[in-house]
Amino acid sequence: MPVQTCRWHEFDNLPGLEQAAGEFILHASKQAIATNGAFRIVLAGGSTPRNIYRQLCEVDTDWSAWNIYFGDERCLPVRDPERNSRMARDVWLDRVAIPSRQIHTIPAELGPEAGALRYARELAGVGDFDLVLLGLGEDGHTASLFPGAAWERAETLPAVIPVHDAPKPPAQRISLSPERLSRARHVLYLACGDTKRNAIENWRAGVALPASRINPVSGVDVFMCV
Repeated sequence: MPVQTCRWHEFDNLPGLEQAAGEFILHASKQAIATNGAFRIVLAGGSTPRNIYRQLCEVDTDWSAWNIYFGDERCLPVRDPERNSRMARDVWLDRVAIPSRQIHTIPAELGPEAGALRYARELAGVGDFDLVLLGLGEDGHTASLFPGAAWERAETLPAVIPVHDAPKPPAQRISLSPERLSRARHVLYLACGDTKRNAIENWRAGVALPASRINPVSGVDVFMCV
């Protein structure tokens, strides 16, 4: 596997990181819309991107050109507040004029296997993403790709992976594979908080982590405040 190219961006505080991330997203969207007439972005879940999504409500853009996907989802009911799609809808997606048909949530309420198959069919005709947003866990996981899980032992992986053994609840999840997440023009990691320090140090030292498996041709940008 080729060595992952990382560009490390350190910020003194969280508001500075959030502002820079919002500008990164907007720049990528303008670039994609000008080139292809559409912007395909994969969203991260968790608490780190919440304020970034909220700030995007105020940007000047052609929302009709935005196409939303998700990197992973928890197998919970559609309206459960712990779902990544629910958080994104509450703070951003339901507040702007993105056509509903262009918001592609993972049907994780169907369960890991059925939901993964359904989402894989939805992605089958989708080319490279313009931007993938990802978080970083204390153990180096990203999306719902946890270290030591079954996906690491597989010789080949489908584009969308059913997860049955996540060490954080809920155990059942759905995640895009490292290969599918790597099919992107830009990948932006968001890593905030003291609990991420050890994972970042290991990552920078070359330790194999799930986060280091995402390897687009253009490399990845890591925005960190730890």
